[in-house]
Amino acid sequence: MSTIAAVSTPNAVGGIAVIRISGEDALSVAEKIFSPYGSKKVSEMEGYTCAYGIAHDGGERLDDCILTVFRAPHSYTGEDVVELSCHGGLYVTRKVLRAALANGAVNAEAGEFTKRAYLNGKLDLTQAEAVMDIISAKGERELKMAESLREGTAFKLARKCSEKLLKILGDLAAWADYPEEDIPEVRPEALTEELTAVRDDLRSLVKNYDSGRILREGVATAIIGRPNVGKSTLFNCLSGCERSIVTEIAGTTRDIIEESVRVGDITLRLSDTAGIHETDDIIEGIGVDMAEKMIATSELVIAVFDGSCPLTEDDLYLINKVNNDRTIAVINKTDVENVIDVSILKDKIQHIVYLSAKESTGVDELHSHIEEILKLNEADFDTATAANERQKKCIDNALEGIESAISSLEIGEMLDAVSILVDEAEQSLLQLTGEKVTDAVVDEVFSRFCVGK
Repeated sequence: MSTIAAVSTPNAVGGIAVIRISGEDALSVAEKIFSPYGSKKVSEMEGYTCAYGIAHDGGERLDDCILTVFRAPHSYTGEDVVELSCHGGLYVTRKVLRAALANGAVNAEAGEFTKRAYLNGKLDLTQAEAVMDIISAKGERELKMAESLREGTAFKLARKCSEKLLKILGDLAAWADYPEEDIPEVRPEALTEELTAVRDDLRSLVKNYDSGRILREGVATAIIGRPNVGKSTLFNCLSGCERSIVTEIAGTTRDIIEESVRVGDITLRLSDTAGIHETDDIIEGIGVDMAEKMIATSELVIAVFDGSCPLTEDDLYLINKVNNDRTIAVINKTDVENVIDVSILKDKIQHIVYLSAKESTGVDELHSHIEEILKLNEADFDTATAANERQKKCIDNALEGIESAISSLEIGEMLDAVSILVDEAEQSLLQLTGEKVTDAVVDEVFSRFCVGK
């Protein structure tokens, strides 16, 4: 493979920047553009050692640098790797990278360093995917889950299941192919027991999937309510800036305004909708229709009510529209006297929060109710779990094969048919870990990475 190079630090001004070079000719490329102050050449340096010197492009001095050498196979990619740490100016960083490219290296593609780590056996595919999750983690629990995957928890459990399936397949093949030999008969009851144990292990891999997805991707959240109850004020309170126009005039918000905000460890993909009410205004009516559609499609609904006045017909209409399992009723304007009849709300909606969007009070209570609805407190982020749709699909396919095999055993089908179903499950697990996966899948996985990682 060619020797690749890229800037592995963010494309922004900083204290230092790192140019990473990996491949068979990494040391010779580095030797052409770096002169150490000591007498030892780059090609003579041992792994895990550093040298201070000058990066240059021909006769042009570029910057003072520290060069670090990682010898194959004891490097991130499994190849010879050199990292040049220079001052973090954008211009000087690009100059050093161009010098490396002019002396034998080629531009690294997105995720190519980690892809080479996978191809060289330094990481399995689930661990490689966890690298990007670590980089993109925005909260403690999300990072904890990504680090668990990076340590190989999902791979180890999948590998354990795979080995059990391989043993079952071996027993089935031996019993079928050598009937004249003294080979123990494969009993359906024992086989069912073994497959059930594998099924239970695989189910544990997808148990926390939805919670993990919520932490990674965020929650589609609609803020709804009749006009002038404080939806836009709450939207601005949560987003930390004035994205929605707030006035005393009913119907100010006519379109859907969107913003992603952090509430604790959770990203809410907020949508501030038009007030739901009867209207003869055609344009405003379109906004109301869109708001009602958001109630049906959002994963979380925050229904806002004005605590300073009694419930109206529009409020009652809204209460009957929402789904109790994923709705939080927010009684807004607790900074003034409240006269709302809460008992009507309690009959329809389980989660009720009192807050003042204007004064930004009560947000912590809202956070607690969000976690309860999303069941994040029930999730165990220390256990192995599927990290993305690719992994979940592989596990689901394996589960489908195992459950079909168990059903076949229960109705007394031939063991040849059971063997085919078990083999399909085994193939799905090999795709999960990357032990048997197409180049197209591998390319798609690493295309989501940033350049330089």
